[in-house]
Amino acid sequence: MIIAEKLSKSNRAEYLLYLWQVEDLLRAYDCDAERIGKEYLSRFTFKDDAEKQAAENWYADFCSIMKSEGLRKQGHLPISRNVLQQLCELHAALTNSPKFPSYQALYLKVLPYIVELRKKNAESETPELQTCFELLYGVMMLRLQKRPVSPETATAAADISALLARLSDYYFKDKEEPLEF
Repeated sequence: MIIAEKLSKSNRAEYLLYLWQVEDLLRAYDCDAERIGKEYLSRFTFKDDAEKQAAENWYADFCSIMKSEGLRKQGHLPISRNVLQQLCELHAALTNSPKFPSYQALYLKVLPYIVELRKKNAESETPELQTCFELLYGVMMLRLQKRPVSPETATAAADISALLARLSDYYFKDKEEPLEF
């Protein structure tokens, strides 16, 4: 919860990846808020009871949403879908505007990776950015499991990370003062 709040205000790409990680965590606990409190949140130190209660409520709310939306096995929370949609819309505006050539250059650099990944997964209907996030999430999971990541995949992940970091920067610039496309 605390990490999510910080990331939501500092890096939208990392925020989305964190939300996906939370979704998987909740699934690992079968969206059981009580278990999450006892078995997961009990591992952390909170500054006071109010912070602990806020964390328990945050996870319980997400569990409730996942259950009601049928997301216990797969899929993403509405908040995750909204963040992705906002980033997709900004990405489209940036790639279609002649005012952002450096962003377009980053995009053209990662486009071959996107095409290759979509071909492998037969997911041509998936938004390009979702494909990018799925690669980064997969790499993150491999690293957490201490499994090898091929040099080609590591290169693709680094280039995609650069694109998404720039997109996140533009997201916050646009929130401060709307960008002119």
